[in-house]
Amino acid sequence: MIRIETPRLVLRSWHDDDLPAFAAMNADPRVMEFFPSPLTHAESAAFLRRLREESAAEGFGVYAVERRSDGEFLGLTGLHRVTFSGPLHNQVEIGWRLRAEAWGQGYASEAARACLDRTAERGIGTVVAFTALGNLRSQRVMQRLGMKRVGEFDHPALPAGHPLLRHVLYRIGLDK
Repeated sequence: MIRIETPRLVLRSWHDDDLPAFAAMNADPRVMEFFPSPLTHAESAAFLRRLREESAAEGFGVYAVERRSDGEFLGLTGLHRVTFSGPLHNQVEIGWRLRAEAWGQGYASEAARACLDRTAERGIGTVVAFTALGNLRSQRVMQRLGMKRVGEFDHPALPAGHPLLRHVLYRIGLDK
């Protein structure tokens, strides 16, 4: 079981009862603006299963984020091994997704920093992050984390001409 505490947040392993709030977040068009589409409840359930499986297999993963003061589910943050083909394949990505009501409060940066602070113990020296070009909120989080913009690429999982095809790539070296 994972439990990482920050001044305002708890990052933790997923619980079965997280699914309703997780699915509601993934169904929100505001939250999913820079993804191909919102997720159905069944897609969220399958996604949550994959997150749990990856965490068990890798020894790191994407965790549930809750507010310490009241235990409210805010979203997810964590590390993920890139699975799509291309030059990023098998690199470790940091990502986050928060309920729209949790935006603008510094939660994404706080949670992501807690994950990055624990990469050395897992032998991870470099972490990437990427998002659609228009997702300036996430790019600002990447910058606050000290990540450097290193390029752009067409996301291989999206078809040519898709409005979210072009992505920006950030990277941070964490070797001590």
